[in-house]
Amino acid sequence: MPNESDGKDGADATASDKRYYRIGEVSKITGVKPYVLRYWESEFRWMAPQKSRSKQRLYRRRDIDMILLIKKLLYEQRYTIAGARKKLRDMGIGTALESGTLVFESDHRARFKKIREELENIRAML
Repeated sequence: MPNESDGKDGADATASDKRYYRIGEVSKITGVKPYVLRYWESEFRWMAPQKSRSKQRLYRRRDIDMILLIKKLLYEQRYTIAGARKKLRDMGIGTALESGTLVFESDHRARFKKIREELENIRAML
């Protein structure tokens, strides 16, 4: 997922530009607040990123993919933490990341269109 420079200051790197990312960068890439990421580490033990000598979390691309997957399970598919943990355990982490049905949508327009359609359906029911 290469990203051409969009005129910003370069600090807003995509997840494919480098090997390790700090928690703030991962938060921007995934749209998940840092405190939520730290909480998820406690709930999904296998999600814990490496830490540098200065104890900063260092996330890899695979960690970011897992965060996006967890986010999709929790926020879009409405699983509970326990339900998401069970789903990932049942599928196997590697299989879950590679599964076409759980891969995070990177096309924001399609995502917003889907949300708009769902909201219109809800309005029609009212």
